[in-house]
Amino acid sequence: MLLAVDIGNTNINIGLFDLTKSKDQYNPIFTWKMATAPSRMVDEYGILFGDLLSSQELSVDIVKDVIVSSVVPPLTNVFIEVFKKYFSVIPVVVGSGIKTGVKIVYDSPRDVGSDRIADAAAILKLYSKPAIVVDFGTATVFDAISEEGQYIGGSIVPGIAVSADALYHGTSQLRRVDLKIPDKVIGKNTINALQSGLIVGHISMVEGMITRFKQELTGNPVVVATGGFAELINQNTNVFDYVDLNLTLSGLSCIFELNQ
Repeated sequence: MLLAVDIGNTNINIGLFDLTKSKDQYNPIFTWKMATAPSRMVDEYGILFGDLLSSQELSVDIVKDVIVSSVVPPLTNVFIEVFKKYFSVIPVVVGSGIKTGVKIVYDSPRDVGSDRIADAAAILKLYSKPAIVVDFGTATVFDAISEEGQYIGGSIVPGIAVSADALYHGTSQLRRVDLKIPDKVIGKNTINALQSGLIVGHISMVEGMITRFKQELTGNPVVVATGGFAELINQNTNVFDYVDLNLTLSGLSCIFELNQ
């Protein structure tokens, strides 16, 4: 079994893949999520992984390979040690020297996050080209893949939760609100007004950005949404062709395959 781990700024997404399956080998058979906590020690994370596997009546012994992508450098080495100590596995870490199958056409290719590379790898393997990926994480990230299968860049904007936190911490009277769609765009109270701006405003931004991306890309791009808010946004717009919550994990599985 392959364990794929995507370490993000807010959450850590984990997927277990059965590489012996000829069909659906790029779809995880189990997924888990935990909060990103840079202060946690190796042993804490090791115990957490054991507990997650036990929740599905699995043991660490079934994990023969591990691949990790991380945008949190302090945790990268922590997780390398976790898998060495608790799984007796040296993980593949997406970075310099790793085959990804993605040609990056960017001013500084090293600046492209490993999660964005994994998303692009999944697109190239599982979807058509050209493509636009919208990843709703700590930031909402737009990525463009050309007809030639090249990663050609993207756009990064504050995510919904980050925007909500900024309003709460940066103002005296605005409160925290549930991040859900209000009944009407014109809010009749502060809670609805915040929800309208944070959610409906974000949706309008996404729709506008996708329109602009399509104007710069040749061909007819497929649009794929992923990340924590993807389903909420998709329920209130028709700009996405697919919602794939496991896109990054599937991309990691594709990258692992290339490095065998």
